[in-house]
Amino acid sequence: MSSRALAARIRDRFARALARTAQSTVALRIGDRIAGRLSLARAARLAAFADVFVRTADDTLRFVPALASAVERSAALVAVTQTLAAEGALTAWRDEVYAVAPAFGAPAWFRLERAAARYFGVRTYAAHVNGLVRTGAEVAMWVARRSPTKAIDPGMLDNLVGGGIAAGVGVARTVAKESWEEAGIPAGLASRAQPTAVLHVARDIPDGIQDEVIFVHDLWLPPAFTPVNQDGEASGQHRHPLATMPALLAESFGDEAMTVDASLVALTVVARAPDLDPDARATLTALLRDVSRPL
Repeated sequence: MSSRALAARIRDRFARALARTAQSTVALRIGDRIAGRLSLARAARLAAFADVFVRTADDTLRFVPALASAVERSAALVAVTQTLAAEGALTAWRDEVYAVAPAFGAPAWFRLERAAARYFGVRTYAAHVNGLVRTGAEVAMWVARRSPTKAIDPGMLDNLVGGGIAAGVGVARTVAKESWEEAGIPAGLASRAQPTAVLHVARDIPDGIQDEVIFVHDLWLPPAFTPVNQDGEASGQHRHPLATMPALLAESFGDEAMTVDASLVALTVVARAPDLDPDARATLTALLRDVSRPL
């Protein structure tokens, strides 16, 4: 298949994957700012925690006035999320919290268990790394396969390194931590990862709403380096010539399908390939422009 045809398939895949549904949502607000968005059913369930939330006359979900600080809100949410988890309403419990804030690095409105992030529709942040290798004139990309026991997207293909940014942890620390855990990349080598893009993935999924900002990096690895997963979250890694990546990114289902967010991250490299057909490059660049934020 020509690169133009593959680019069109990739464009169509993401048009479907990133399309927002027409279902109504309820905003979780802090003051006049939106902290999250929930389906009507999820908002109704949270409103039943009457000591934590109140549904206001403007059809907004808010914390009760007594929970006026980040510490108080965070503490109240522990019982809420544990109850939701016991009901089977959340993905697998991570025992890791995200900071929910008006902007990345800003003082948090509250902290929330990671498993509940999509249920509440809060904005989360992640750092991903494209692992690249140059051998002679050929460039290749390392692609990981997620463990079949992962809570989200089990068994799908993924970037070599990628992980959510926990509360109190910055981008560089997340890159270093995830590089070692997911691929056995030592800190000195991981520190060479270069930021290349910032992507925003917003989509409706069965678990709720994914609203995630991804800090994208490229890391050139020595040809002799072989990634070795350390934490059991990847079942293996394989090196793919960059020329074969468009066909892989066009897949939506099956054993060779890559997660939506990982595909967008890999696409930032594919769209820059020097031998890419100009029309294909224009298609892919336009797609990335729609989900890009300032670096």
